Amino acid sequence: MGKILIIGAGGVGTVVAHKVAQNSDVFTEIMLASRTKSKCDAIAQAIGGNKIQTAKVDADDVEDLKRLFNSFKPELVINVALPYQDLTIMDACLACGVNYLDTANYEPKDEAKYEYGWQWAYQDRFKEAGLTAILGCGFDPGVTSVFTAYAAKHHFDEIHYLDIVDCNAGDHGKAFATNFNPEINIREVTQKGKYWENGEWIETEPHEIHKPLNYPNIGPKESYVIYHEELESLVKNFPTLKRARFWMTFGQEYLTHLRVIQNIGMARIDPVIYNGVEIVPIQFLKAVLPDPGELGENYTGETSIGCRIKGVKDGKERTYYVYNNCSHEAAYKETGAQGVSYTTGVPATIGAIMFMKGLWRKPGVYNVEEFNPDPFMEQLNKQGLPWHELFDIDLEM
Repeated sequence: MGKILIIGAGGVGTVVAHKVAQNSDVFTEIMLASRTKSKCDAIAQAIGGNKIQTAKVDADDVEDLKRLFNSFKPELVINVALPYQDLTIMDACLACGVNYLDTANYEPKDEAKYEYGWQWAYQDRFKEAGLTAILGCGFDPGVTSVFTAYAAKHHFDEIHYLDIVDCNAGDHGKAFATNFNPEINIREVTQKGKYWENGEWIETEPHEIHKPLNYPNIGPKESYVIYHEELESLVKNFPTLKRARFWMTFGQEYLTHLRVIQNIGMARIDPVIYNGVEIVPIQFLKAVLPDPGELGENYTGETSIGCRIKGVKDGKERTYYVYNNCSHEAAYKETGAQGVSYTTGVPATIGAIMFMKGLWRKPGVYNVEEFNPDPFMEQLNKQGLPWHELFDIDLEM
């Protein structure tokens, strides 16, 4: 049905490439591009069958992106590069008449802050160009937002309380490693927490609010309130929400390492001079930590991510829990990547399927919860992320 360009050859890009290649009835031509072409070549070779073309591109450089877009002429770009590069890729899409999809919202390199404002500002330009931009189509954000939209459509007249819960109960056997880009990961989990309550944002110290939550097939895990980007769009698109929070599990050893990294200045994002050379400490740290894309081989256990929702249906209060559990071993067996990459890459592929089939296609810039959730939910079951529902249970909220 269409030509697709994937930008980014890390763990998530690996999964997207595998899943897109599996859906050859939808994607007729596939290109995988990255700053390091050899990474793309290795992924294409692992998939085999000459299904994927590869290219080198600098996603920080609009002109370089435009050259690639104009030569390959994709209908849609799946951006699984770094969040710093969202805007340059969107600019190139506008210049070349290409539609856009990403999994994480833009954040500037010099400030650990992410918000949708920068990308929402592109609304009029994409609309006038007749192009679609789909934002936040990973798992969280992404599937969690679709879960919320599905609940609102089918199970509630009004949603009042939302807790997004993200548990990684896996073990990669490393003393310390991050499950996706270390620079992005450490910036995200060390910033102040924030949640929505009674029409305003409440800010907390990092990891200040925490308690054990029970996860299906896993049991109790200490869970921490952090700020996560989908809260910003969900409270805007579901104005009946009285409270919305995001919880993530961290092991004590991980938090200890994180505290040490911060205390000794290795989480700094501003440059320092070392031997006459300017380096950014967190970027140096990234270079010495394990590559998230190579954690999969010995990764055991599973993830559990879902939405716990309380609201009203037909005048009665009800609770609802919708979730997916993903096995690291199964993800690695299928794609050569661990479960965190898999749970991000599969939804990005499904979003691209939604676009190619004309189901999620309207000019402008949209978060995933603004589209019909039903065909996406159907594809989750088909593409390897089956979901489960529990009604009227104790949500531990």
